[in-house]
This record gives sequence, C-alpha cells and structure tokens, in this order.
Amino acid sequence: MGLGTFWGISAGAGDPDWLTVKGAKLLRSVKWVACPQNSSGQPGLAFQIVRPWLQPEHILIPLHLPFVTQPDQLQAAWRAAAEQLAPPLEQGEDVAFVCEGDVGLYSTFAYVARALQARIPNLSVQAIPGVASPLAAAALLGSPLVLGSEKLAILPALFALKDLEQACAWAEVVVLMKVAPVYPQVWQWLAEKSWLNRASLVVWAGWPQQVIFPTLERLANYQPPYFSLLILRSQTRN
Repeated sequence: MGLGTFWGISAGAGDPDWLTVKGAKLLRSVKWVACPQNSSGQPGLAFQIVRPWLQPEHILIPLHLPFVTQPDQLQAAWRAAAEQLAPPLEQGEDVAFVCEGDVGLYSTFAYVARALQARIPNLSVQAIPGVASPLAAAALLGSPLVLGSEKLAILPALFALKDLEQACAWAEVVVLMKVAPVYPQVWQWLAEKSWLNRASLVVWAGWPQQVIFPTLERLANYQPPYFSLLILRSQTRN
C-alpha cells in the first residue's frame, strides 16, 4: 500500500468565498481534514472559513498548535501533530491541512509538513495557494498593494521599530502583520514623521466583524485586536 499525500490548503484571509476553486475541489476529494484548534480545544479560525465547504462524511483532526515563541514548545507541538496525522497517511489516505491565509506565508503548515517528513521520509507534500491577508487588505482598501517598480516589505508579528525603519529605507510599501502588540509605538512613530495619512489599518479582514481604517489619524488610543494588519506607504504615489 502506498502513502497518502499531505495537502496544505490555503483557506484565505477570512471570507469563505476567497477559498480557491482548487482548494474547494481538493476538500471535496479527501476524507481527512486537519486544522489548528483554538485555546478551548475546538476547531479554530481556519475551520470556520472552510466549514461551508465541508461535508458530514469529513473526519476532522484538530491539532494543538499553540501561539508561543519558545522553540522547544513549538517543536513538541509539531511532532505531536505529526503523530496525529501519520496514521491515515501511512494507510494510503490523503490528508488536507487547512490554514488561514496562504500556507506559504508565515504558516504552521511548513513546520508540520517537515515534522511529518521526518517521520515518513517518502511522504508527498503539496500546497494549494490562496488569498494572503496583505492582498485581501489591499483589495478591501480599494488600492493595489504595489505598483510599477515599488518594492514591498512584509514584517511578521514580532518586530522592533528599528526593523520598520530599515524596511522604510528601501521599500515603498511596508506591511505589518498582526500589528496589535506594537500598535502604540508604531502610531507614535508615524505621528512623529507626519505619516498617519500614509498608513491604513484593516481589522479582521474578510470576517463579519471586519473594520477598515483608511488612515490612522485620530486613532491614537485605538486598541486593535490580534488579527489586524497595517499597510504603510513610505513614499507618496504619483
């Protein structure tokens, strides 16, 4: 008996209709669907996005993938996820791992896949791209993310202001993903440079509770939630 394939399906940034046609077709073709679980032990946000596309016969595999930065905890979680996912794959059945946004952009999919391949060396791993949150946010703001020769920098959740300063030195457009923990410092930095009108904030892109702020003016005391994305244009477009 051959091995199954481990699929990474990009669920998109929030709206279930942002799931690609290929992603929806793949979901219909597999029996096993894996997804991160939330802090309560229930299927998390990725599951909520793809739920309209699931069928009663799907078997769900919730995975405990904590939001921590400690390498030991993360590696233990990835190995534990691989232990859960290995049995159906070793029995020749495909497993689809659904992930918010795109599986290739700051996603846990790659780490889980690596842990699985350490256990099952010949395992086939394939990814289906999707709508990443920076592209979704730009679309919601009604403006292209980048144009012409503009350069783009994307900074993940954990960064220091010096990283933002360095990015603005060479990139015309800078995206700050999950900006909430450092929002007060970023807002002050932008205010000091008179750049508040160059920055936009998108909260819960694609979800019913979505909020869009075209500029950061008068948002000094705003407390954005965890899923917030800031787009800064360090240079004015012609």
